[in-house]
Amino acid sequence: MAEVPVVIGVGDVKNRNINNVKEPATLMLEAIGIALKDASSSSTSDLKSEIDSIDVVKTWTWPYPDLPGLLSEKLGVQDSVKWKRYSEHGGNQPGKLFDEAAKRIAKGECKVAVITGGEALASLSACAAAKKLPPPGWTTPSSAVDSVFTPTGRDLGNNLGAIHKIGAPIHVYPLYENAFRAHRGQSLKANNEESAKLYAEFSKVASTQEFAWSQGKSNDEKTIGTVSEKNRMICYPYPLLMNAFNTVNLASAIILTSVSHAKHLSIPQSSWIYPLGGAGTSDSSEFWHRPNFHSSPSIERSLSTALDVSKTSASELDFIDIYSCFPIVPKLAATALSLPIVGGPKPLTLLGGLTSFGGAGNNYSMHALTEMTRQLRSGKGKKGLVLCNGGVLSYQYVIVLGTEPRGRKYQVEDALPEVLHDIEVPELAKEAQGKCVVETYTVEFNRDGSPLRGHVVGRLKSDNKRFLANHGDESTLGQMAEGAGEIVGKSGWVWQDKKTKGKGLFAFDKPARL
Repeated sequence: MAEVPVVIGVGDVKNRNINNVKEPATLMLEAIGIALKDASSSSTSDLKSEIDSIDVVKTWTWPYPDLPGLLSEKLGVQDSVKWKRYSEHGGNQPGKLFDEAAKRIAKGECKVAVITGGEALASLSACAAAKKLPPPGWTTPSSAVDSVFTPTGRDLGNNLGAIHKIGAPIHVYPLYENAFRAHRGQSLKANNEESAKLYAEFSKVASTQEFAWSQGKSNDEKTIGTVSEKNRMICYPYPLLMNAFNTVNLASAIILTSVSHAKHLSIPQSSWIYPLGGAGTSDSSEFWHRPNFHSSPSIERSLSTALDVSKTSASELDFIDIYSCFPIVPKLAATALSLPIVGGPKPLTLLGGLTSFGGAGNNYSMHALTEMTRQLRSGKGKKGLVLCNGGVLSYQYVIVLGTEPRGRKYQVEDALPEVLHDIEVPELAKEAQGKCVVETYTVEFNRDGSPLRGHVVGRLKSDNKRFLANHGDESTLGQMAEGAGEIVGKSGWVWQDKKTKGKGLFAFDKPARL
């Protein structure tokens, strides 16, 4: 018999004392304990003994040999847990794990599912600065830990992006912002003001959030939009306060069961919130194999499909939280939902985004799901949507929650393919050379504010094939970095670097060699 999945408990933990070096597993266990009490304060031990499924969002902080196994052992449920999973990296994973757990409950494959995740990068960074690695008392790691993970320092691999030293989130999201701006015919000044206003709205929300890392603090538009010593440019057009802040100690947990089992456990109905549906898919993990840089098919499909399977329209949503490592993600999502980007009647965040709430590793959107549950329980609305984004605008997952059941069975089949393959993408030029036009671009800056490297995605005028390139001369880098006029759509020249095979170089003026 098909079961109706329901959220019965949620929990969040913030360890603001970075010198109290609790490891991620400890924070997760605390969050699970809070979620158990949230679901059933009178019979926490009975509910805990019923746990038979544990999903864990992969943590950036620490290389655990078996984190789901460790948590089940610490909870004392290792004998009853028949499903244990440790996810891949990606900010989409909270939504994906949540939907998969709801599907298992709907199919009767498990009774009580726990989903959890957490980070302790703030404490780990403090230990690294004090030369105390590994931190005392932490679980023995599966591999040596001699540095602190940073998403900006990740290995780019061995591919076209790596040849051009591009591929980290700080590089790729700005490519989309610049292309989206140009596609809309927006000026550089208006674009900066829009992003600053959006993130000022987010910062204001975070200032009121109990679990926000920057709780009580709110940055205004001018502070966010003005490049300064404390707000240096990272990759154009995003200064520091438009980038995710990852150095946090945060964890969260969600408990799901079925309506029938919730009744059996005497869980009060006031705690129930219903998963109405979920959907997710991906664009190519290699950004140069995307159709364009002013839209995201994976965001559009994930949003529309999740709303469709939930029998919900965008106008019915009382609450929205869009993953926001950079302003472009909520901008694209708002556009897909036909909502205003700034100043709209519905904020695009419940938490305040990854800059102000805190970039809780891959786990940010689980905090959005816990807060959505609390908001829906409060009677302030009936339906809410969380968009979980991962990679470099690569992987998406959307969850819709409600105060009332679906009225039909929970959809247990995947509504979308894992990766979208039905989208036409431009052909790549193997050794691009000749006249070209800029499709999109960004400039990476040094810590002292000087431009380091220009990145260009362009099209050859001869056959419209796409190429990647770095700046080919200082004059070109200067023009790209100064922010005086639109670079997207400008003509130039591309040629191959003689020193590095496969590396393109770009200039606005024709070089003597061509």
